[in-house]
Order: sequence, then C-alpha cells, then structure tokens
Amino acid sequence: MPAGAAGAPDPRPYGENLLARWAEPQRKYHTTDHLIAVLDRVDVLAGHADEPDLVRLAAWFHDAVYRPDRSENEERSAVLAERALAELGFDEASTAEVARLVRLTTTHAPEPGDTNGEALCDADLAILATGPTSYAEYAAAVRQEYGFVPDEAFRDGRAAVLRQLLDLPRLFHTPHGRAEWEERARHNLATELELLAG
Repeated sequence: MPAGAAGAPDPRPYGENLLARWAEPQRKYHTTDHLIAVLDRVDVLAGHADEPDLVRLAAWFHDAVYRPDRSENEERSAVLAERALAELGFDEASTAEVARLVRLTTTHAPEPGDTNGEALCDADLAILATGPTSYAEYAAAVRQEYGFVPDEAFRDGRAAVLRQLLDLPRLFHTPHGRAEWEERARHNLATELELLAG
C-alpha cells in the first residue's frame, strides 16, 4: 500500500527537509515555485495517471538534489526518495515506482502506456508552454543557475538542448499536453533558439 505504515516516523521532518532543499541558494529556476508549478500540472493531469499520488510524490523528489554543475542530480534524487520512503514505511512497489519516475525526468521519454511517467514528464516540461513573459523569466533563471558557464559556452550548450527538444517527435505525451501545450512550447523553444543565434 502506498501510505506510510502505522508506527512509521513523523513525515513532517521529511517534508521540511524537502522544502529546505528546494530553497537552496544555488537554485534560480529549480525552486519551490517550480515544485508548486509541477504539482499544479500533476493535478491537471491526474486523471491520466494510474497512480496520481505516486506521481505527486515523485514531483516532490524529482529535483530534490540539484547542483547545476553536476550531472547525477536525478539519480541522487531517486536514491533520496528510496531512502526516505522506505524509512516512512512505504511498500517496496510504491517506493520503486516513485524512484523510477524521478529517474525518468533525466530523459523525459516515458514508454508508450506509462501513464504515470507521461503525467510527470508533461508536468515537468509544461513551463515550456507558458506565455512569453513567463517563458522569458524561465530562460533567464536557467541562465542564472549556470552563471558559472561563460556566455559563449552557455549559448552553444543551451542551443544544443533546444535543438534536441525541437527534434523530438513530440514534447508532451498526455492528450492534454499534446492538445494544450505542444504548439506553444515549440514556438517558445524556436524563439529562444533564434534569440541565441542572433
């Protein structure tokens, strides 16, 4: 069962630890605001997921470990989820599913029919489909997180990421994501790419 077992530790310190992580000073985009936005999008997509509560837990953990100069953030976040949920008395299957979902945010490429993964990945990428002002704020915050990278190297790296996203057959996997977010996200990505090239 997904709920913590009777006699398990008080979950409040775990929640407080996660919130403290999301408020770390190196974060400019991957902040508590991002967490809230992802949770809001999970609520929108909850009807698509087989286990929306596990998707919500994965959202809490998906960037719990975040260092912009490291490449293993998702793996370390998944390990944190495995440890915390086991301590809280979650069963093995639920714990494993949350950790799998966290790891999936490395690629944002769920397998067809992975409704939990589709919901989490779409919720995480929904920022790409916001209006021009919000998207510009997102792009600026990402640049701030990578402030240690020289401008030319950042432009090249960011452009490669944008091209990789634009080359995907689809950015969003849920019906809602495809209908409501795909076109706007592609427009935003293409616009940012043009600005970087200019």
